[in-house]
Amino acid sequence: MAAAGEQPPQAGGVKRRGKAQYVQAKRARRGGGGGGGPRQLEPGLQGILITCNMNERKCVEEAYSLLNEYGDALYGPEKFVDKDKQPSGSEEEEEDDAEAALKKEVSEIQASTELRLRRFQSLESGANNVVFIRTLGIEPEKLVHHILKDMYTTKKKKTRVILRMLPISGTCKAFLEDMKKYAETFLEPWFKAPNKGTFQIIYKARNNSHMSREEVIKELAGIVGCLNPENKVDLSNPQYTVVVEIIKAVCCLSVVKDYMLFRKYNLQEVVKSNKEGSQPNPGQDAQVRNGNKMASEFGNTDKEDLKSDDSAEEKNNPQVMVEGSKEKTQVESEKGAKSENGSQVMEGSKSNESDLVLEEN
Repeated sequence: MAAAGEQPPQAGGVKRRGKAQYVQAKRARRGGGGGGGPRQLEPGLQGILITCNMNERKCVEEAYSLLNEYGDALYGPEKFVDKDKQPSGSEEEEEDDAEAALKKEVSEIQASTELRLRRFQSLESGANNVVFIRTLGIEPEKLVHHILKDMYTTKKKKTRVILRMLPISGTCKAFLEDMKKYAETFLEPWFKAPNKGTFQIIYKARNNSHMSREEVIKELAGIVGCLNPENKVDLSNPQYTVVVEIIKAVCCLSVVKDYMLFRKYNLQEVVKSNKEGSQPNPGQDAQVRNGNKMASEFGNTDKEDLKSDDSAEEKNNPQVMVEGSKEKTQVESEKGAKSENGSQVMEGSKSNESDLVLEEN
């Protein structure tokens, strides 16, 4: 029986290929976006970063349903190119062996998907309980803000496993020099004179140990200050929130509005009643604007807003917890150090939550 099992490869010689290669080709054809596009999060993309509650497959399903619903409403139904119009390739070539057939199939898959790239495409994010949905022909900030505004107004809960949904306007390599160079151009539409606004910076890193939170915050705040000295830090009710999300060697950046009003873009929290949701909206509380009282209120907000998010994320991504706890003493020791633009770095109330903000002196 062993000889019978080995006979097919011997008959085909070295041209016989294993089943695994065909499985990979099938996945490339079926994998929701195809071989023509990226398969994982990388520099040069736009999209939506979504955290979920330990069920990534269900999260992707909910994300597609939600994004298609609101995407069709904002941009119209998605249009596709007829598959029959794809380049046929070299059909006259003789397929003498499985390797040639496999190469041809992969090339046809690539040609096909380049013509029919989807509006929304799930990619490997590189972190547990995190899904990245690449977008094409879509403004991520506009779409996500529209979704949250509608859910905040109607209080209709439309997801079960999705926690936070953050638009990502651009990605670059997660190295300080690359981030500085990229941010100098990226931040211009919001902060370069004559444009100006109040802002805060939120930072989180996953599966990354070589980046310094303090350095990133300091450099980005310095860039915002250089673009226009009238840009000011405001923790209570900022016009803009600069979101920095680092996963492995990729840095995701975005600038969002109503971050505090929409409960840090948490879909589970934003649909709660006004009585439950009024506390995390510092813009409606005049006391929050007063020095230390503002900092303590913001710390309490962190605990409530990210309770559901952190419990799932930290349970399944222990590296985030380790990084946060390691840096706690470092941040506390540097709490009095001032950055270039006269702002001071402050850590949130949870040591394992990497969200950082800038507090105005």
